[in-house]
Amino acid sequence: MGKRRFTEGTWRTDPLFRRLCKAFLACKKEKEVGDFLRDVATLAELKALSERLEVARLLLAGISYREAAKCAPSSTATVTRVAGFLNGGEGGYRSVLKTHRHHSSKRPPSRTALRRASGERMVSKQ
Repeated sequence: MGKRRFTEGTWRTDPLFRRLCKAFLACKKEKEVGDFLRDVATLAELKALSERLEVARLLLAGISYREAAKCAPSSTATVTRVAGFLNGGEGGYRSVLKTHRHHSSKRPPSRTALRRASGERMVSKQ
């Protein structure tokens, strides 16, 4: 029996992928999810996933691509990729962030805070 191809047309029904999804569902606490993720992914992969979720959160809050790239911090290519999934993906980012918003008090940074963090000079309006 040859390897099954993991493609855009087959990923959702792939038995191994479905088993992975069920493994996440079996986790009851954040620590369990974290422990599981650490066992199945490298630190670089975890960092990349974490940054992508933060980029999605910032973009959904109306932050510009450039500001999201600075704040996350991520490349503009990553920000563009995440934006593509927000606009034409499966809806996973929106679903997770909508649910997560009720459990988190962390708000996206204000435009003023972003300017300060980037070193941009503030001009007072007089």
